[in-house]
Amino acid sequence: MIHAGNKICTAIVKIIFSFLIISCFVANSFAMKPLLNKDSIMVEKFYATWHEPLFWLSSGKHIKKAQEWLNAIASDDNFVSDKLQTKQIRATLSSKNKMDNFLKEKTDKQITGFVLNFIKYQQEGNVRFEYDEVNVARDSVYVFQLIFSINKGSVSKIVSAFECKDPDYLVLKKFLRDSIADKNSLKYKATILAMNYRKYLTANHHPEYILANIPEAEAVYYKNDLPALKMRTVIGKKTHQTPTISSYITSIVTFPSWNVPFKIAGEEILPNIQKDENYLEQHNFDVVDAKGNVLDDSELDWQSYTARNFPYFFRQSTGSDNSLGVLKFNLKNPFSIFLHATSNPGAFAKDFRFLSHGCIRLEKPFELADAMLRGKLDIEELKSGKENTESTILKLPNKIPVYITYIPVSVAGKKITFLPDIYGLIK
Repeated sequence: MIHAGNKICTAIVKIIFSFLIISCFVANSFAMKPLLNKDSIMVEKFYATWHEPLFWLSSGKHIKKAQEWLNAIASDDNFVSDKLQTKQIRATLSSKNKMDNFLKEKTDKQITGFVLNFIKYQQEGNVRFEYDEVNVARDSVYVFQLIFSINKGSVSKIVSAFECKDPDYLVLKKFLRDSIADKNSLKYKATILAMNYRKYLTANHHPEYILANIPEAEAVYYKNDLPALKMRTVIGKKTHQTPTISSYITSIVTFPSWNVPFKIAGEEILPNIQKDENYLEQHNFDVVDAKGNVLDDSELDWQSYTARNFPYFFRQSTGSDNSLGVLKFNLKNPFSIFLHATSNPGAFAKDFRFLSHGCIRLEKPFELADAMLRGKLDIEELKSGKENTESTILKLPNKIPVYITYIPVSVAGKKITFLPDIYGLIK
């Protein structure tokens, strides 16, 4: 009886021990951070294409390849990944025979999510524009790249094949490797950011585009992948920062009127009117209500208004004295930011050109508009335009990408120049 009792006890202990092992793996699995929604979509596309519930855990060969990918991800200091989660996945892989089907499929998907995002990072970088309508999802591309790479040699060779081949990127990469040892230095972080931008621009390649780089306070128009026009710009001051935007210009407005943003109206124009009753007339401003009706400003009690209670708006008449100049380049974004000419060209002679409220003033707006309109712009008419000249919208033959970037490093050939971090964004 005692012998039989010992056998029963031993069996119970084994069952409990096995249960604890499985529970431990399951607990670790659930402790792993879930994939973000956008990552989950890419992962689901992968398995819909693969047509099987397991990829990495389907064979010993694939498990070995998974370990190679995890090693490559862990060794890349610039790819943001969860080191603890990687460690947990490796521990789970080493005990795959003790996993049930649920845990196998969950682990398989987690590995796939890591690898797909690593492949994406190698080609797109890690840039987050404050508004981006140029970048398009390439999930299917990365899915097929991963599937077809399984029989293409070592992971190191695969990663090398995927990496950005842009010339400026390669110069930055070499400089990073040869000249910057401290990974916590601002130069290191600035170079990494610049490399990520080069990846993004390469992945979202267009032969014709405008690149307006905030730290340089310059813009370059590219045609057939070559710089066709370069100019100085006036960019948002530190208190009115120009946002990073990746968007399209679809039309140009000649002789635009300027609808003054509410904050500028209350904090700048209103105090000027209260000091000088002739300010509105001198600067060609109309006072309008919410419906756009022009009001008689002489009947308003200006001293009773503040920035908080002012109920009207200011609109500046068209013409060469308008703050926007005689050209406005319409740019889709939620910030009311656009490129435009200016009535104050003297600012382009300054070295420090962070002077605007966020919009970008162009040194050579006529040349840029003429190039974008394929030589069909009447520049003389623009230059001779008078006050209240009627506005015209000129549609471009094709939409042209505009990248407003914050690239703190410039590359000219093999020469690298670090630019002032004017907004203090390099952390």
